[in-house]
Amino acid sequence: MYFLVGILLLLVLFLSLFHHHRKKKICKRICSMSCDEKLEQITSLIEPFGYTYIPCQDIFSTTIDAPQRAFGYTALYDYYAPRFGMVFDCLPIYFDYGGRTWLIELWKGQYGINLGCEVGIYKADFLVAQSQLRTTLFHSIEDQEMLPISIDLFYQNSPLAHICTRHWWATAFDMGNYAQPYDLSMDVRITFPNMSMLAAYANVLDTSGKCLYRVYGLQVMIHFDYCSSCLLSGIQKWICRITQWKNRHMCHLFIWITKPFTASLDRLLYLYYYLPVSIRLLFRDKKRHKCHKKGKRKCRL
Repeated sequence: MYFLVGILLLLVLFLSLFHHHRKKKICKRICSMSCDEKLEQITSLIEPFGYTYIPCQDIFSTTIDAPQRAFGYTALYDYYAPRFGMVFDCLPIYFDYGGRTWLIELWKGQYGINLGCEVGIYKADFLVAQSQLRTTLFHSIEDQEMLPISIDLFYQNSPLAHICTRHWWATAFDMGNYAQPYDLSMDVRITFPNMSMLAAYANVLDTSGKCLYRVYGLQVMIHFDYCSSCLLSGIQKWICRITQWKNRHMCHLFIWITKPFTASLDRLLYLYYYLPVSIRLLFRDKKRHKCHKKGKRKCRL
């Protein structure tokens, strides 16, 4: 018995020394890299997953040609998201324009070890009946249909991120930080190509009564804060609680493992050199990839 305890103690000591040596070696490697080298390395790692790093804000966003574009969007993705580590408030607005039904949706919340927000623009190939909105698969819009989008993300009313882009899916993700969805708020500005499309969107937004908004010319400014319609009940509520418990501890673990560094760029490079498979686990969009098969069986294409 004492012999086994001694073996275990020696094993723990060996692993600790090995971990310390490896950690020191990786830290030295990262510190010797220039900013350009770090950016080049991180870009090559995350761009295949549809993400890009914004160094001036230390946040991540998404590229126009992200692979997620092929999956479109459906309400089923939002329903299944907590099962894959994502807990958020969402504001879907469906409106009819140009002989089609469009969807502009806002999200804010926790995405695994990232807190963040999204604005996505999608459309169907036809006018969708009210009863079928939540089961229809909407497609990502084409390049010529993309709209100018501006996002200001706040954590407990303190500015956290700013994104201004012409996109179909504008996002901002802050890695290693944790928040409940109600701690976050968004000021979103969307500029429409004409008054007809703006009016179609604003009319539904006004009828929903889910958020405050103002219209300035062809631009709509939306303040997405408290979301009474996002309140959960039943098993979904417990799934979200368990998921957030896991997310909070994963954030703490991420910070602890990468604690020699403070910038997300350095933390992510450290994690990659220490455990290369971690990049795939962090940036794979499980909400779309894993939910797509479930959604495809239930959605009308």
